[in-house]
Amino acid sequence: MDDSLGITPSCDTGNHSARETHTELSKFSQTLQTTTPSSLEFSKFSQTHQTTTPLPATETCNIEEEMFDLEKDGLAARAQYVLNAPKPPGLLSELVNSIRENIVPRGRKLQSIKKQPISHVVSILEGIFPILLWCRNYKLTKFKNDLLAGLTLASLSIPQSIGYATLAKLDPQYGLYTSVVPPLIYALMGSSREIAIGPVAVVSLLLSSMIQKLEDPVANPIAYRRLVFTATLFAGFFQTAFGLLRLGFLVDFLPHAAIVGFMAGAAIIIGLQQLKGLLGITYFTNKTDVISVLNSVWKSVHYPWNPHNFIIGCSFLSFILITRFLGRRNKKLFWLPAIAPLISVILSTLIVFLTRADKHGVKIVKHIKEGLNPSSADQLEFNSPHTTELVKIGLIIAVVALTEAIAVGRSFASIKKYHLDGNKEMVAMGFMNIAGSLSSCYVATGSFSRTAVNFSAGCETVVSNIVMAITVFITLELFTRLLYFTPIAILASIILSALPGLIDFGEAYNIWKVDKLDFLACIGAFFGVVFASVEIGLLVAVTISFAKIILNSIQPGIETLGRLPGTDMFCDVNQYPMAINTPGILTIRVKSALLCFANANFIRERILKWVNEKEEVDAKGRIQLVVLDMSNLMNIDTSGIASLEELHNKLASHGMKLAIANPRWQVIHKLKLANFVEKIGGMVFLTVGEAIDACGGARMGNV
Repeated sequence: MDDSLGITPSCDTGNHSARETHTELSKFSQTLQTTTPSSLEFSKFSQTHQTTTPLPATETCNIEEEMFDLEKDGLAARAQYVLNAPKPPGLLSELVNSIRENIVPRGRKLQSIKKQPISHVVSILEGIFPILLWCRNYKLTKFKNDLLAGLTLASLSIPQSIGYATLAKLDPQYGLYTSVVPPLIYALMGSSREIAIGPVAVVSLLLSSMIQKLEDPVANPIAYRRLVFTATLFAGFFQTAFGLLRLGFLVDFLPHAAIVGFMAGAAIIIGLQQLKGLLGITYFTNKTDVISVLNSVWKSVHYPWNPHNFIIGCSFLSFILITRFLGRRNKKLFWLPAIAPLISVILSTLIVFLTRADKHGVKIVKHIKEGLNPSSADQLEFNSPHTTELVKIGLIIAVVALTEAIAVGRSFASIKKYHLDGNKEMVAMGFMNIAGSLSSCYVATGSFSRTAVNFSAGCETVVSNIVMAITVFITLELFTRLLYFTPIAILASIILSALPGLIDFGEAYNIWKVDKLDFLACIGAFFGVVFASVEIGLLVAVTISFAKIILNSIQPGIETLGRLPGTDMFCDVNQYPMAINTPGILTIRVKSALLCFANANFIRERILKWVNEKEEVDAKGRIQLVVLDMSNLMNIDTSGIASLEELHNKLASHGMKLAIANPRWQVIHKLKLANFVEKIGGMVFLTVGEAIDACGGARMGNV
């Protein structure tokens, strides 16, 4: 007989002592039915009575059988915790709940909402407009910091906005428009305190590179501009939908490694595009790949070009880079690199105006339309033959813009130690771009360089964005005429000065060191952008990332589990060589969150192969039970259930049983609906340890 319970036959004790002990065991058994202790507690209790009051052999055997029955009943009761779980919510219910979470504050119950409807409405408004929540504690000292940060931010934003508008192949004023309305909308709905909203280089390049294939921005600028506004509207719709439906995971389809490579490739392409303005080239390609751009530069040698553009651009580019170096060396001089672009614009404009350099070949901005953003609602194209393409462009732009903005916002939120809700950020970004598309703006998002300036300037809240937007508005109303003589080369130098921050060699090296497949996505995005186009680079990055996911899903790892000595923990025997295997039992865990059509057959074959190998190697006896730990498995489909049924039939044909342990909510619900639990004889357990103990008890009962 198996003496694992710690009870051995003894005939040296009187009947009186045996009855007392049996009474105590009966009381303990009643407690067992409610507490269901483990077999280790049985052993400790039995060992105590073994040393104090030995029992006659007959009564000892009866007590042992009673304890085994109680333990068996306890395991069965605990298994009912798994089998009698309530029905999980359906797809429609989860969708409704996800939308409700964005509207109804957490912790609010329907009864409290009915009793206090006004309070509930206020809570909803505070959830939609966070400015209503924090403005109650807003003080004058915070406004002073935000005012300084906003003015500093505007000094950088004005020249950059003009430059990025030219990068998007729009007139300069549209970049300034994009720095007025979207920041104001975000200030009402956004939750990040530091993020600076406006046009950015990557999105500007992305828009121009894709939309110019539909309409020539030089030959037909009005039609091109209409398509840009329409694509911005679609991008806003997608961003809002992502947030309301809690689909933020879609942004993660552009993984960190792909973004690093994409940004680096985009920086090179943007830099090459600025050679047109820096060198004053008249004839330049509309393509973005490096070969076409360099070929266009080479051909421009045969055409007359003015070196004055190059001298002005390089001189002020050097000035901006030197001020940035000084700002990094001395943190107190953070304002110097922030205002350097504005100083460059003012000085270069004065030089051109006083020397009349525009008469000698220096290209200038010329007229910038003054006044507040005009309405563009009547310019949106919904019946255009390009509408389908614009929807696709809007989706791509939405994902890229959200990826950059959320990455920037979370980076600075972690420094200030507060939480940033990604879904609310998406809603805020979506609404500001929808409003922007109706007010002559193109896609705006969070800028890393301007956010860093905003943070360094000591911003406290998004009021700095409001100050910046008001400053840009005043510029549009009063100072656009002063920008008439601004040289194009200065705008090119400002954009070029912002590009080194997009190339992160250190992060690329870390990606190579940590994960080679991630590095493949990184360089795939980089070379795709540089040698093909921005869209191809994104497509390559997403394809490699999907391939990585599919590869891990189709061929997930499978590990054999063993019990760590002195514990009830079961771990991978390869990672923990000290883990002990139970003779006659093979415990397996699948390292996948989903058992589906893609990996079901692979997993079934791997398990059967491991069972055969285990029987051949294990000299302690053949396998009687296979325990499948489902703690990692979050969901299962019909193909996964069919593979489990085939696995059960294969094992049963060889005299083995299949047990499952710790199945998740959705999994056990579907297994019950498919009658799989009945097919395996109810061999469902709360933990792996209980499954093994139940098998050990069954073997003991058969002895």
